[in-house]
Amino acid sequence: MQKIMECIPNFSEGRDKNKINFIRDAIANVPGILLLDVESDIAHNRSVITFAGEPEAVTEAAFQGTKKAAKLIDLNKHHGEHPRMGATDVIPFVPIKGITDKECIEYAKKLGARIGNELKIPVYLYEKAATKPERQNLANIRHGEYEGIKQEIGKKPERDPDFGPKKLGPAGAVAVGVRAPLIAFNVNLASNDLSLAKAIAKKIRFKDGGFKCVKALGFELKDRGIVQVSMNLTDFKETNVQVVFNAIKKEAKKCGVEILESEIIGLIPEESLIEASKYYLKISPAFKHDQILEQSLANNPPQAGRPTLPSFLVHPSSVLPFLDSIASKNPTPGGGSVAALTGALAAALVSMVANLTLASQKYAKVHNEIKKILAKSEKLRQELYDLIEKDAQSYNKVIQAYKTKNQNLIQKALKEAALTPLKTAQTAAKLLGLIKIVTKKGNKNASSDCGVALHLAKATIKSALLNVNINLSLITDKKFKTRIKTSFPRM
Repeated sequence: MQKIMECIPNFSEGRDKNKINFIRDAIANVPGILLLDVESDIAHNRSVITFAGEPEAVTEAAFQGTKKAAKLIDLNKHHGEHPRMGATDVIPFVPIKGITDKECIEYAKKLGARIGNELKIPVYLYEKAATKPERQNLANIRHGEYEGIKQEIGKKPERDPDFGPKKLGPAGAVAVGVRAPLIAFNVNLASNDLSLAKAIAKKIRFKDGGFKCVKALGFELKDRGIVQVSMNLTDFKETNVQVVFNAIKKEAKKCGVEILESEIIGLIPEESLIEASKYYLKISPAFKHDQILEQSLANNPPQAGRPTLPSFLVHPSSVLPFLDSIASKNPTPGGGSVAALTGALAAALVSMVANLTLASQKYAKVHNEIKKILAKSEKLRQELYDLIEKDAQSYNKVIQAYKTKNQNLIQKALKEAALTPLKTAQTAAKLLGLIKIVTKKGNKNASSDCGVALHLAKATIKSALLNVNINLSLITDKKFKTRIKTSFPRM
């Protein structure tokens, strides 16, 4: 049986997209990894990256993410609402399929030892992997945060890490552990009263007599002028989201405060949302999961033939507005957007070949590998799709900057306009390896589609780099130009 382990590391960076992307890529580039989600919060200055795969691959990806974060994040300069003690603050492993808690604990120890020995970062084992009862609770380990631990580590025995040095550098310390699936759930209040959020958090959290398996803190979101009750639900089968939501709503109402919205950070088990829906809609207990359309389709997928769409979804008129925009006298959308669209089309073809392969039992031996390819191609398709609009936006900024005649603004806008098509080229380059695999192992009836995808991906790279170069020719920063040129992807 295939063993699948999930990992949800939290990184102390939620504002610098470049740093977040570097950490994400360090994880995603490990073979055998399925990147599931990237969630960043500006106020908390924190990012949560979720991925899964075979235990060895997951452990390696967690190490690479930690290594990259240690190079990019300095805790001495970090400020955010969420408690933190490290650049990589916490690394939880979650058993998903074919693997026990005990096995996950061994992987947690293996990772902790490697981080401590190779990266010289103190590591504390927590929750099910904890070596001391008091370290089962992460809050006990993180008490005092980076600054407090820095003062006490190496001086107080209770602060000694399980692995690594007894001192803190700029990367801080990291907690590595094993836990059950957790729901990160925030409720934002229509108030700027931090004392209210803290009082409600205290009321609902388990350690102060509240709901079982609920950890909660009150935060101020200064950029929005509101406060937040931020929670971790460590076992939704004990306490689900609707329970804490109702409790918060009730407590806030006593003070005349309404709930603005709730947030789910990262991933959430489907069962949790179904249970919340059943509660609020008062759905009969006779309701079955396969009554959900997507569940029914997943359990009974089409077995043969090329997937088709209703004609109204693929009618040529649906693309005419975009073609008209390109053909107009307006400079945007232009070549950069077209390059991104071309790349998205290439990714879509890879997904099509993957789906055709999965629909045939003839290729059952490669289904697991092809599923991973499909997940990656769909991720790249979305990224390239987003770059269509982003490219147009970046060049519109150039146009506006030239109107100001401010050279600093012009140069800044030109740099962004160069970076966007570079991202398009780099993203399209990731398709080449996927195309190679589906060409070799995928459904042979779609071999011509693989060929088209390859030509489109290469065309995307070449055309996107044309746009990079045209902007570089107008940029005066020689170091920037050199750095960008060395980042060009190879075909």
